[in-house]
Amino acid sequence: MIGEGTQLQRRTSKVAQDVLRMGALVEESFRYSHKALFESDLEAVQIIKAQDREIDRYYRDIEMHCASILTLQAPVAQDLRILSAFMQLVRDLERIGDYAVDLGNIALKLVLYPPHPCMPELAIMSSQAQIMLAKTMVALSELDREAGAKIKLLDDTVDNAYERLYQQLAYQRDVKGVVEPIVLLTLAIRHLERMADHATNIAQRVSYIVTGQRN
Repeated sequence: MIGEGTQLQRRTSKVAQDVLRMGALVEESFRYSHKALFESDLEAVQIIKAQDREIDRYYRDIEMHCASILTLQAPVAQDLRILSAFMQLVRDLERIGDYAVDLGNIALKLVLYPPHPCMPELAIMSSQAQIMLAKTMVALSELDREAGAKIKLLDDTVDNAYERLYQQLAYQRDVKGVVEPIVLLTLAIRHLERMADHATNIAQRVSYIVTGQRN
Protein backbone atom coordinates (compact mmCIF):
# COMPACT_ATOMS: atom_id res chain seq x y z
CA MET A 1 0.00 0.00 0.00
CA ILE A 2 1.35 3.42 -0.92
CA GLY A 3 2.19 5.55 2.09
CA GLU A 4 0.41 8.85 2.61
CA GLY A 5 3.62 10.84 2.19
CA THR A 6 4.54 9.10 -1.08
CA GLN A 7 1.03 9.54 -2.46
CA LEU A 8 1.09 13.23 -1.55
CA GLN A 9 4.44 13.69 -3.25
CA ARG A 10 3.19 11.99 -6.41
CA ARG A 11 0.03 14.07 -6.54
CA THR A 12 1.97 17.28 -5.92
CA SER A 13 4.49 16.32 -8.61
CA LYS A 14 1.62 15.72 -11.07
CA VAL A 15 0.25 19.19 -10.30
CA ALA A 16 3.71 20.72 -10.83
CA GLN A 17 3.99 19.02 -14.24
CA ASP A 18 0.57 20.35 -15.23
CA VAL A 19 1.56 23.87 -14.15
CA LEU A 20 4.63 23.70 -16.40
CA ARG A 21 2.55 22.38 -19.31
CA MET A 22 0.06 25.19 -18.79
CA GLY A 23 2.92 27.68 -18.70
CA ALA A 24 4.33 26.34 -21.98
CA LEU A 25 0.92 26.77 -23.60
CA VAL A 26 0.62 30.33 -22.31
CA GLU A 27 4.10 31.12 -23.66
CA GLU A 28 3.05 29.81 -27.06
CA SER A 29 -0.14 31.89 -27.04
CA PHE A 30 1.91 34.97 -26.22
CA ARG A 31 4.17 34.25 -29.22
CA TYR A 32 1.13 33.88 -31.47
CA SER A 33 -0.25 37.22 -30.26
CA HIS A 34 3.08 38.78 -31.26
CA LYS A 35 2.80 37.24 -34.74
CA ALA A 36 -0.75 38.54 -35.07
CA LEU A 37 0.17 42.07 -34.03
CA PHE A 38 3.47 42.56 -35.80
CA GLU A 39 3.35 40.12 -38.74
CA SER A 40 -0.39 40.48 -39.51
CA ASP A 41 -0.75 36.71 -39.07
CA LEU A 42 -4.49 36.64 -38.49
CA GLU A 43 -4.66 32.84 -38.54
CA ALA A 44 -2.72 33.03 -35.28
CA VAL A 45 -5.75 34.65 -33.62
CA GLN A 46 -7.82 31.51 -34.06
CA ILE A 47 -5.00 29.40 -32.66
CA ILE A 48 -4.82 31.67 -29.60
CA LYS A 49 -8.55 31.30 -28.98
CA ALA A 50 -8.37 27.51 -29.25
CA GLN A 51 -5.38 27.42 -26.90
CA ASP A 52 -7.18 29.69 -24.44
CA ARG A 53 -9.84 27.02 -23.97
CA GLU A 54 -7.10 24.50 -23.17
CA ILE A 55 -5.41 26.98 -20.82
CA ASP A 56 -8.70 27.47 -19.00
CA ARG A 57 -9.09 23.69 -18.68
CA TYR A 58 -5.63 23.39 -17.14
CA TYR A 59 -6.50 26.23 -14.77
CA ARG A 60 -9.68 24.53 -13.54
CA ASP A 61 -8.02 21.11 -13.24
CA ILE A 62 -5.00 22.41 -11.32
CA GLU A 63 -7.16 24.39 -8.90
CA MET A 64 -9.37 21.35 -8.35
CA HIS A 65 -6.42 19.02 -7.76
CA CYS A 66 -4.76 21.45 -5.35
CA ALA A 67 -7.99 21.90 -3.42
CA SER A 68 -8.46 18.14 -3.28
CA ILE A 69 -4.96 17.57 -1.90
CA LEU A 70 -5.36 20.35 0.66
CA THR A 71 -8.71 18.96 1.80
CA LEU A 72 -8.02 15.24 1.83
CA GLN A 73 -4.34 14.77 2.60
CA ALA A 74 -3.44 17.34 5.29
CA PRO A 75 -0.11 18.43 3.76
CA VAL A 76 2.74 19.61 5.96
CA ALA A 77 3.86 23.25 5.93
CA GLN A 78 6.21 23.00 2.93
CA ASP A 79 3.70 21.14 0.76
CA LEU A 80 0.99 23.57 1.85
CA ARG A 81 3.21 26.46 0.71
CA ILE A 82 3.83 24.83 -2.66
CA LEU A 83 0.18 24.04 -3.32
CA SER A 84 -1.09 27.46 -2.27
CA ALA A 85 1.55 29.10 -4.49
CA PHE A 86 0.51 26.90 -7.42
CA MET A 87 -3.12 27.94 -6.98
CA GLN A 88 -2.10 31.58 -7.08
CA LEU A 89 0.38 31.45 -9.94
CA VAL A 90 -1.95 29.55 -12.29
CA ARG A 91 -4.32 32.50 -11.95
CA ASP A 92 -1.52 34.71 -13.22
CA LEU A 93 -0.88 32.32 -16.10
CA GLU A 94 -4.57 32.26 -16.97
CA ARG A 95 -4.70 36.05 -17.05
CA ILE A 96 -1.68 36.21 -19.38
CA GLY A 97 -3.53 33.81 -21.67
CA ASP A 98 -6.58 36.08 -21.59
CA TYR A 99 -4.45 39.07 -22.53
CA ALA A 100 -3.01 37.10 -25.46
CA VAL A 101 -6.58 36.67 -26.71
CA ASP A 102 -7.18 40.40 -26.26
CA LEU A 103 -4.04 41.24 -28.23
CA GLY A 104 -5.18 38.93 -31.00
CA ASN A 105 -8.52 40.74 -31.19
CA ILE A 106 -6.69 44.06 -31.33
CA ALA A 107 -4.59 42.73 -34.22
CA LEU A 108 -7.78 41.91 -36.16
CA LYS A 109 -8.80 45.57 -35.95
CA LEU A 110 -5.38 47.16 -36.42
CA VAL A 111 -4.77 45.34 -39.69
CA LEU A 112 -7.33 47.68 -41.29
CA TYR A 113 -5.06 50.70 -40.69
CA PRO A 114 -1.56 51.72 -41.83
CA PRO A 115 1.17 50.70 -39.34
CA HIS A 116 1.73 53.29 -36.64
CA PRO A 117 5.29 54.66 -36.22
CA CYS A 118 5.41 53.27 -32.67
CA MET A 119 5.04 49.65 -33.82
CA PRO A 120 8.78 48.81 -33.77
CA GLU A 121 9.11 49.95 -30.16
CA LEU A 122 5.89 48.17 -29.27
CA ALA A 123 7.31 44.97 -30.78
CA ILE A 124 10.40 45.32 -28.58
CA MET A 125 8.18 45.76 -25.52
CA SER A 126 6.26 42.60 -26.49
CA SER A 127 9.51 40.66 -26.92
CA GLN A 128 10.78 41.84 -23.54
CA ALA A 129 7.57 40.70 -21.84
CA GLN A 130 7.84 37.32 -23.58
CA ILE A 131 11.41 36.95 -22.33
CA MET A 132 10.19 37.68 -18.80
CA LEU A 133 7.58 34.93 -19.02
CA ALA A 134 10.08 32.45 -20.50
CA LYS A 135 12.63 33.15 -17.77
CA THR A 136 9.91 32.88 -15.14
CA MET A 137 8.90 29.42 -16.33
CA VAL A 138 12.54 28.30 -16.32
CA ALA A 139 12.83 29.65 -12.77
CA LEU A 140 9.75 27.65 -11.80
CA SER A 141 11.12 24.43 -13.29
CA GLU A 142 14.44 24.98 -11.48
CA LEU A 143 12.89 26.43 -8.28
CA ASP A 144 15.22 29.43 -8.46
CA ARG A 145 15.09 31.25 -5.12
CA GLU A 146 16.29 34.47 -6.78
CA ALA A 147 13.54 34.45 -9.40
CA GLY A 148 11.54 37.31 -7.91
CA ALA A 149 14.46 39.75 -7.82
CA LYS A 150 15.71 38.78 -11.29
CA ILE A 151 12.37 39.17 -13.03
CA LYS A 152 11.59 42.42 -11.23
CA LEU A 153 14.60 44.02 -12.95
CA LEU A 154 13.23 42.98 -16.34
CA ASP A 155 9.79 44.28 -15.37
CA ASP A 156 11.27 47.74 -14.84
CA THR A 157 12.36 47.72 -18.50
CA VAL A 158 8.82 46.91 -19.65
CA ASP A 159 7.37 49.56 -17.34
CA ASN A 160 9.71 52.16 -18.83
CA ALA A 161 8.68 51.16 -22.35
CA TYR A 162 5.04 51.48 -21.35
CA GLU A 163 5.58 55.01 -20.05
CA ARG A 164 7.40 56.10 -23.21
CA LEU A 165 4.79 54.63 -25.53
CA TYR A 166 1.89 55.96 -23.50
CA GLN A 167 3.30 59.48 -23.67
CA GLN A 168 3.81 59.10 -27.41
CA LEU A 169 0.26 57.83 -28.02
CA ALA A 170 -1.73 59.85 -25.50
CA TYR A 171 -0.23 63.19 -26.46
CA GLN A 172 0.02 62.69 -30.19
CA ARG A 173 -0.99 65.83 -32.05
CA ASP A 174 -2.52 66.39 -35.46
CA VAL A 175 -4.06 62.94 -35.62
CA LYS A 176 -5.42 62.45 -39.13
CA GLY A 177 -8.51 60.33 -39.64
CA VAL A 178 -10.09 58.13 -36.99
CA VAL A 179 -8.56 57.72 -33.55
CA GLU A 180 -9.34 53.99 -33.20
CA PRO A 181 -5.75 52.87 -33.95
CA ILE A 182 -4.46 55.11 -31.15
CA VAL A 183 -7.00 53.69 -28.73
CA LEU A 184 -6.18 50.11 -29.77
CA LEU A 185 -2.43 50.64 -29.42
CA THR A 186 -2.92 52.23 -26.00
CA LEU A 187 -4.87 49.13 -24.96
CA ALA A 188 -2.14 46.90 -26.42
CA ILE A 189 0.67 48.48 -24.40
CA ARG A 190 -1.49 48.27 -21.27
CA HIS A 191 -2.12 44.57 -21.89
CA LEU A 192 1.61 43.95 -22.38
CA GLU A 193 2.43 45.85 -19.20
CA ARG A 194 -0.08 43.73 -17.27
CA MET A 195 1.29 40.51 -18.79
CA ALA A 196 4.74 41.49 -17.53
CA ASP A 197 3.27 42.23 -14.09
CA HIS A 198 1.71 38.76 -13.96
CA ALA A 199 5.04 37.20 -14.95
CA THR A 200 6.64 39.11 -12.08
CA ASN A 201 3.97 37.79 -9.71
CA ILE A 202 4.74 34.23 -10.78
CA ALA A 203 8.47 34.75 -10.23
CA GLN A 204 7.82 36.11 -6.74
CA ARG A 205 5.68 33.07 -5.97
CA VAL A 206 8.56 30.84 -7.09
CA SER A 207 10.83 32.58 -4.61
CA TYR A 208 8.16 32.09 -1.94
CA ILE A 209 7.96 28.35 -2.70
CA VAL A 210 11.69 28.01 -2.11
CA THR A 211 12.27 30.41 0.77
CA GLY A 212 8.91 30.69 2.50
CA GLN A 213 9.34 34.45 2.49
CA ARG A 214 7.10 36.89 0.63
CA ASN A 215 8.75 39.79 -1.19
